[in-house]
Amino acid sequence: MPAEPATVISLSPVAAPATSRRASDLTEQRGTRRVVISPKYGSDPVGVDVRYLWCGAPDAPTVIVQGGISADRDVCAGRERATGWWDAMVAEGAAIDLAACRVLSIDWLVPADIGGVASVSSEDQAAALAALVDELGLGRVQAFVGSSYGAMVGLAFGALYPGKVKSLVLLAGAHRPHPLATAQRSVQRGIVRLGLASGRTGEALALARQLAMTTYRGSEEFSRRFAAGPELRDGRFHFPVEDYLEHAGRRFVERFDPERFLALSESIDLHDVAPEQVTAPATLVGFPSDRLVPLADLCELQRRLGGTATLEVLDSPFGHDAFLKETVQLAPVLRQALNDCCGDH
Repeated sequence: MPAEPATVISLSPVAAPATSRRASDLTEQRGTRRVVISPKYGSDPVGVDVRYLWCGAPDAPTVIVQGGISADRDVCAGRERATGWWDAMVAEGAAIDLAACRVLSIDWLVPADIGGVASVSSEDQAAALAALVDELGLGRVQAFVGSSYGAMVGLAFGALYPGKVKSLVLLAGAHRPHPLATAQRSVQRGIVRLGLASGRTGEALALARQLAMTTYRGSEEFSRRFAAGPELRDGRFHFPVEDYLEHAGRRFVERFDPERFLALSESIDLHDVAPEQVTAPATLVGFPSDRLVPLADLCELQRRLGGTATLEVLDSPFGHDAFLKETVQLAPVLRQALNDCCGDH
């Protein structure tokens, strides 16, 4: 992919809230930087193009924000996009307040971006972010806010680059994948590989996404939403949950590449960070209904982290996806964590 020139955009003037540390207009830089990393599953250093978004108050502290494998750099609304994947949390006046900080986010790397290595690791993603931090002249970021796969990369970043981050805020992600979650993702990847081999890629990717949705959401939500009985349609009984799953599958196929899915899904299951190597203060957030990242794993992570760590447990019916859905509950947790790390920048 050819390098994308960085663009710096000055957004409309805003009246900064009382918590803001800068009265200037918000700015947005969106582009590509070439950096060099040493991939975990490669033999030599390699140059990679990192596609990033850096937006918020000029000269304010920078906070890295990364989501799950289907998230991209467009974490918030901006000049070139009407919406972002985490608008409820990243905006002026929101928990991650663009009038008080700058947010840095990247598109996840895949093997094709790294010269065709066998697989991409959470450490590779962390290395790309660390190199980008240097390229942008930051030296250190105030916080790394990661959700799901982003939390895994945040742990890798904290372990490998302790001098580059002041604190970690990690939602629904642990130091290793749970074996049952790995089993579920392995089946999903098998479905996609079968589709690629048989020429039915779209159907297979949609089916894999449908299976994934049953792991992202909680039992309580499914019980509440899909309790109605089946109806006879087109010669067979059709269950209410099927419409929801089929819609999710179609939407995923429209925006996601199967090879990218395979690479990032596998990267989750290759993730393994020794918590003792992470010395930055950490705020962990977990959900009892999350079947992919059980609270027991987060409790273990909290005990083993090399720095101080708190674990916030938020009740939700939404399972693993609670980090996207429970904005009211999450907002004060994120505000407090970021106030603690950004208050004396």
